Amino acid sequence: MSTHNSFSVAKKDEKGRNIQVVVRCRPFNNAERKSAAHGVIDTVENRKEINVRTGGIGDKAARKTYTFDMVFGPSAKQIDVYKSVVCPILDEVIGGYNCTVFAYGQTGTGKTFTMEGERSPNEEFTWEEDPLAGIIPRTLHQIFEKLSESGTEFSVKVSLLEIYNEELFDLLSPFPDVTERLQLFDDPRNKRGVIIKGLEEITVHNKNEVYQILERGSAKRKTASTLMNAYSSRSHSVFSVTIHMKEITVDGEELVKIGKLNLVDLAGSENIGRSGAVDKRAREAGNINQSLLTLGRVITALVEKRPHVPYRESKLTRILQDSLGGRTKTSIIATVSPASINLEETLSTLDYANRAKNIMNKPEVNQKLTKRTLIKEYTEEIERLKRDLAATRDKNGVYLSSENYDTLIFYFLFLDEQHHGYRLHLTHQTCVTIPPPQVTELFEDRKEKLDKCTNDLEEKNQKLQETHRDLQKTKQKLTEEEFIVSELAATEEKLYTTADKLLTTVDESTKDVSGLHAKLERKKKVEVHNSEIQMSFADCMDAMFSQMQKSVEDQHSKSLKCLLLSPSEGLLAVNDKAFKGSMATVATSFCSIKDLVADGMTKCQAKMMEQETLCVEAKNSLHQVLVRNEALYWKLAEIMHNTVLKILLSIHDGQLRECIPFLQMESMKVETASFFSGHAQDLATLRETATEGLGSLKTEHDNLKEQISRADKEHQTVRPGICLGLCSLKQGCQTYKPWENIDIF
Repeated sequence: MSTHNSFSVAKKDEKGRNIQVVVRCRPFNNAERKSAAHGVIDTVENRKEINVRTGGIGDKAARKTYTFDMVFGPSAKQIDVYKSVVCPILDEVIGGYNCTVFAYGQTGTGKTFTMEGERSPNEEFTWEEDPLAGIIPRTLHQIFEKLSESGTEFSVKVSLLEIYNEELFDLLSPFPDVTERLQLFDDPRNKRGVIIKGLEEITVHNKNEVYQILERGSAKRKTASTLMNAYSSRSHSVFSVTIHMKEITVDGEELVKIGKLNLVDLAGSENIGRSGAVDKRAREAGNINQSLLTLGRVITALVEKRPHVPYRESKLTRILQDSLGGRTKTSIIATVSPASINLEETLSTLDYANRAKNIMNKPEVNQKLTKRTLIKEYTEEIERLKRDLAATRDKNGVYLSSENYDTLIFYFLFLDEQHHGYRLHLTHQTCVTIPPPQVTELFEDRKEKLDKCTNDLEEKNQKLQETHRDLQKTKQKLTEEEFIVSELAATEEKLYTTADKLLTTVDESTKDVSGLHAKLERKKKVEVHNSEIQMSFADCMDAMFSQMQKSVEDQHSKSLKCLLLSPSEGLLAVNDKAFKGSMATVATSFCSIKDLVADGMTKCQAKMMEQETLCVEAKNSLHQVLVRNEALYWKLAEIMHNTVLKILLSIHDGQLRECIPFLQMESMKVETASFFSGHAQDLATLRETATEGLGSLKTEHDNLKEQISRADKEHQTVRPGICLGLCSLKQGCQTYKPWENIDIF
């Protein structure tokens, strides 16, 4: 999992070694006692067996027996598990092996208690002597004790990794909020190893720092309440301990030996339904089950020796790839509950552990490197980083704050003074009392410390420069984002202003169109009314002309009868009476016609006044038509008046001449007949002229009506486009929110 997994092999266990599987059964808890559950597990520690009763309370025959490398019952203590399982592994870690111990089981069965433990109340024990302490603090305590007793130089580094929802988080990160997701890469120098970029490795100087580190990591670990446990950890955690030990050969050459121990606390293996997880908790449980399911498939593939092992289907199995079928010595601690209410999960855990027994690893001890080789590797790494730094500096420059610059200068001066003091002390010791071999050893030791301090300084300087570069990039990006946001805000304001103007224009246009429609409706009503008046006027004229023609014909018949039957003495009186009656009838008819024409003209002029607000072209056209009609009406009236007067005057003259002797009666009869015939023809001509005038008025009325219809159709065609454009504009203004996708720091 670290960069040191690349060390080559010094020796191999050609036969391989099975994974060690240990089962631990915890006592009944309060919830199980309240539910009146009965025990279903019997542990036989001396025979390394565990018996599970799968039937009811009275059914003793239905049981399953499992055999493991070690079995611990409910009465087993923390120290017993540690001495039996971890102590032998710890000796192999100090010997240069990579080892892994991980706890697997249902939530609430004691995985975290086994790995980390608890503190006794009132702190009546120190943490290393606490009977409730788990594997991790006891391991660190024993590492420091054994390495201190050996007298060798050593360094211990620890890291704490969390796998939550298939994402990697550093629980020992110096930042209070663990939000940075770590990236996982394959180690190019080790096909089964991985590198976690950005994982913090903390150097532990003494055993007193261990518990602080554990509390710091546990506080950041994701926990949530489930039905199985009130403080259930919802993530997998990997606690790694890396040990560097220095040995001196007979030839005086220094060797560096590296051992690594991974202590893995898996999340609960129960199904989603039994955990009571819902919503976000259910998604967490799904991801947890996905990791554990992949782990189960990996174990099955390794046991059945399949050609493909699905390590890459989850980050957990990818990290544990070397621990499952690789070069690492691995032990699994399976934790189970003795209660009958958890029988299904207990059987699942035991089957899981039973399959894992058959996995074969081939442990290999890490090669011991000489100090020169290790320094060479570090020197090459430093030179590479220096080249990268120089390339970066030449491109963009390196800028430091005054505080950081003063700190670096002070640290350089301190190292220079310390180095100078070491040299003076070494010279003094060489000149006075220290034998040459011890002087050389002391010099090498001091030189190593100086190199270490120099490397640390360069590392800190590099981190500081990287941080400064990140800060500059962040500031630049923030400035760009602020500029973009301001420009977008200005553009948005302009768009909203334009949209408001367009909406106002569209509203005004809609109002104008509505007003035009109202005007057209009013004009249409006026035209209909005028048409009705014209039709009524035509009917009246037709009726009057018919009545006049009938009266003239009747009078003609009466005159003929009078001329034929009446004596000549009374003829003059009869003609005079008939003439006066005809004159009265004609005068009455012409007065009625004149009044009707005047009344029609008055109504037309009144309607013309009402239609003054209509369009100019329609008003002028209608006015011209009315003027022409008025002239035509008066012309017709004048023609009829003059013609009838002439006819009546001629009739009067004829009647006056009837005073001539009766002998002229026949000729007068002929003249009267011709007169009435001409009069009837004149009346027919007058009727045709009036009918033609009314037809022309109706034609012009139809033309105006057709123009109004075309204007209405054009408006109906344009109106949907205007409404659609208005709706699109409103919708675009509402949906145009460009600032939502801006990532602002």
